[in-house]
Formats: sequence, C-alpha cells, structure tokens
Amino acid sequence: MAEGTALADRIADQRAGVGDPQALLGEFRRGLVLVPLVGGGLWTAEFGGVRWVCGFTDEVALARFAQERVFAHDAGAAGRSWEFAELRGARLLDEVVPTMGVPAGVAVNIADPEGSMFFPPVTGIVPDAVAVDGENAVPPRGSDGGREL
Repeated sequence: MAEGTALADRIADQRAGVGDPQALLGEFRRGLVLVPLVGGGLWTAEFGGVRWVCGFTDEVALARFAQERVFAHDAGAAGRSWEFAELRGARLLDEVVPTMGVPAGVAVNIADPEGSMFFPPVTGIVPDAVAVDGENAVPPRGSDGGREL
C-alpha cells in the first residue's frame, strides 16, 4: 500500500519536528487508510471525550494493533481474522465524522506510540459544523463556554 507508506513518512516527519502540518493533513486526506470493522461498523475508541475512528496506514500497522488487542484483551482470539475497510482520509473526515453525533476524529496507527497521529475534531480538519472549536460549537454540559461570570 504505497499510499500508506507516504502517509507514514509524513507522520514520521511531523513527529520528528521537521514536517509540514498542512502537507500531513493533505496526505491523509488523499491517502487510503485501513479501518477495522466490528459489529457492522467501523472500529472506534473513546478517549478524552472524543470518539476516534481507528485507521492504519498499512496491513503491518493493522496487524500490530490486532496483536496488541489479542495480547491485552483477548488471548483466545489469536487466530482471528480481522476484516477492514479501505477508506480515503477525506471520506473519514468529511462524511463519517459528521454522522457520529459526538465530537469525533481519526486516530492513525494507534498501536505504534512512535508512529501514531491524531486528526482531532477541530476547525481546518473536520467540517466547521462538527468542529469543537468552530462558530457552531456547543460548550460541554456544565461549562459556561469560557465566559467569565
């Protein structure tokens, strides 16, 4: 999956402090990522009040995730086959994230702490209507929206 390699290279550059954030986002939007399927839907995880769609740059990165899941959560599933969808990053950000109904973003290569990257639900990454920092953002319950009282 050559596209995944280009994305993984951009992620590595960004993590090394020599990348261009806009080029990384562009590569992600153009590139294909593998998203595991579970229960008829895309694999997601909740962290920090955000629902993250979990995507992977290639089958090796997905296999690391599957192995980690087996090791940490279900040793009996070692021989299990993982189904996945191959989706463009733009489709995830522009079509999937807005339908989730909660703050959502995309987490790439989460089983690789040195090679992971998050595309959070903020303006410039996801559509403004679902960005947590956009004009239409709704403050979390119990929040005064940052206003001084």
